[in-house]
Amino acid sequence: MSGPVAGGPAASGPAGAGSAPTTSGHYIGGRWREGVAGATFASHNPAHVDEVLGHFAAGDADDVDAAVRAAKEAFPGWARTPMPERADILLRAGRLLAERKEALSRLMTREMGKVLTEARGDVQEGIDMTLFMAGQGRRPTGETVPSELRRKRCFTERVPIGIVGCITPWNFPLAIPTWKLMPALLAGNAIVFKPAEDTPLLAVRLVEILIEAGLPPGVLNLVTGTGEQAGAALVRHPEVAAISFTGSADVGRSIAAACGGAGKRVSLELGGKNAMVVLADGDLELAVDGALWGAFGTSGQRCTATSRLVVERGAVDAFTERLVARVTTLRLGDGLDPATDVGPIINERQLRRIHGYTEAGQGERARLLAGGAIATEGTLAEGTFYQPTIFADVRPTMRIAQEEIFGPTVSILPVEDFEEAVTVANGTRYGLSLAVYTRDLHKAMEAVDRLESGIVYVNAPTIGAEIQLPFGGTKGTGNGHREAGTTAMDEFTEWKTVYIDYSGRLQRAQIDTHQGG
Repeated sequence: MSGPVAGGPAASGPAGAGSAPTTSGHYIGGRWREGVAGATFASHNPAHVDEVLGHFAAGDADDVDAAVRAAKEAFPGWARTPMPERADILLRAGRLLAERKEALSRLMTREMGKVLTEARGDVQEGIDMTLFMAGQGRRPTGETVPSELRRKRCFTERVPIGIVGCITPWNFPLAIPTWKLMPALLAGNAIVFKPAEDTPLLAVRLVEILIEAGLPPGVLNLVTGTGEQAGAALVRHPEVAAISFTGSADVGRSIAAACGGAGKRVSLELGGKNAMVVLADGDLELAVDGALWGAFGTSGQRCTATSRLVVERGAVDAFTERLVARVTTLRLGDGLDPATDVGPIINERQLRRIHGYTEAGQGERARLLAGGAIATEGTLAEGTFYQPTIFADVRPTMRIAQEEIFGPTVSILPVEDFEEAVTVANGTRYGLSLAVYTRDLHKAMEAVDRLESGIVYVNAPTIGAEIQLPFGGTKGTGNGHREAGTTAMDEFTEWKTVYIDYSGRLQRAQIDTHQGG
């Protein structure tokens, strides 16, 4: 297997239905190669599950070991490459992403399912992140600090960690990889990249672009396959110094345990149970717009999706009526169809999981107002579609109000006042993104102060993060690291403190400067 047979680095991949499936191996040490075991898996279009987009090497521990060895060999030279030179490669990659935005967007809609307008946003986020990190290549990476001793200079600098394993999810198959790969590369690390098995073709295209931009062999290595095989082997590999993971809370905790036992750096982003607080004095039309986008954008398959609507009782009836009326007009379908509002669920397993939460909500006596079923009408039977679902009269202790569903399901929780709204919004183990709709500046600022999450929106839904700001959460959402923004470099660097003494004699800090007392 010599690599993507649909084309080399300049190829944009299949752009429309009926394109021949691509075939791709791993990218290790500067060349495409088939897996050691020779096993493969297919990537399907979730809107038309019989459509195969490509066949990919199913990686295992042997493939991961080969990738790590290639990264280890490439690391010293890449770490010594001046940061502005590394940034120039990212700049070229960002420009190539921009040139191929439409082809990548259409491919994303076919491989992941999100509607084309959202896919364009995903690719644009990847472009923005790549160019943003390229712009960081000439910024200071440390500081000069005064010494308490004469003829002594002190400064700090960031240095790369070494070999980094990046494990990414399927819901943002281009944006999230750029959040991890670009700062890790800029910092001077060598990488083994394991994308989600549902979206390997987008990962291949991203790697091709970085190769074309001039990335040296071995600096970035791609191993495709399952989390149980390739992902677990990457986490366990003794030569991997750090793991960056975005995915489910259960898998994240197991990764944290493995990395903790091995003394590895690990950064985790593990999802959320995000709430939008709607107060009676808020703009209800604006809040309905926000709820519609926050809950059903990307078919609810976002870690920042608006899963709970915490509505003050004085507004709950009017808000609910307007939201249900809007939701019932949403059109399901192939994301390449301009008339489609909501695309498919990523796969059959996730589709059944979402429906299981509908059954749980009904079992706990929540009131189903819309949706609640797998969609099989007409051509929808060709894919994995779920009806946009609304539950009312939801209590904070119900499973649908506590557990991440990761689908187009939203719960309405009525509350008596602002105080109860804050308590309910904070009342889950997650702390990623919370929002409040109000015209009262005092309440808005109180909410900003008191909502327990890494991201807070005022008069906007729980989705819409921008790449120049830190992204991440509190509590069970992660382990304190932040992606995107300038803080992204914290995830992929170590601090080194340097003391240079040119006095020509022994100087003892704290001792020589504080004598006699």
